[in-house]
Amino acid sequence: MTRLYRIEHGGTSLYAAEREGRWRLVDGDIFDKFRDGPEIAQDSLRLLAPVTPSKVVCVGLNYKDHAAEQNKPLPEEPLIFIKPSTAVIGPGAAIEVPEWAGRVDHEAELGLVIKKTASKIKASQAAEYILGLTCVNDVTARVLQNKDGQYTRSKGFDTFTCLGPAIVTPGNGFDWRTANVVTTLEGVERQNYPLDDMIFSPAEQVSMLSQDMTLVPGDVIACGTSIGVGSIKDGARVDVSIAGIGTLSNVLAV
Repeated sequence: MTRLYRIEHGGTSLYAAEREGRWRLVDGDIFDKFRDGPEIAQDSLRLLAPVTPSKVVCVGLNYKDHAAEQNKPLPEEPLIFIKPSTAVIGPGAAIEVPEWAGRVDHEAELGLVIKKTASKIKASQAAEYILGLTCVNDVTARVLQNKDGQYTRSKGFDTFTCLGPAIVTPGNGFDWRTANVVTTLEGVERQNYPLDDMIFSPAEQVSMLSQDMTLVPGDVIACGTSIGVGSIKDGARVDVSIAGIGTLSNVLAV
């Protein structure tokens, strides 16, 4: 299985490919053609957010169990909102919350990374537009969400979109249908739900969203969360894990 990491190396950001524990710099463009470069040591590498998206498009209420938990009917089409690029942070970065924002919740999700410009495509074409899959923590100021009645402010603060640690490319031995999303808070499990409970599959999401807006390389679709969403206390570490992709760890700054 190949995982693509965006790293800080030699004072700049580069990509590295990891296979069976061996890391090599990427030669070329991950959104087009690339090959393995020289091998590097993993020690002391600083992981960055795997992409720098122009936007993060989030899908709400996309799991049957979550809809039942919320006592809401299944949506007929994706319920969407957008998080700004300035909200994105990578593994190990601190989640920083304005003092007046109130309660902050974790929402662990699967993320789709767009490979090439997608506009009005069919679901049958979607696979060629997906570079790979990653982990997302859609951090949310819950009190503000309820107060505002919409999501832009409560989910759009700087540091409120955690991405990483890696991108797993399709056809690499990873099948999203058999994977679970797991959230632990200070080592205690809070979320554990199967991805195959999705209402709209990854291919359907890419296709349907591309009817409404143009998706460009590096954009991320956050596929929604399911049961077990909860609050994060100051100083707590939240880990989002998907077997095959890895674990995304961030701490809520004190």
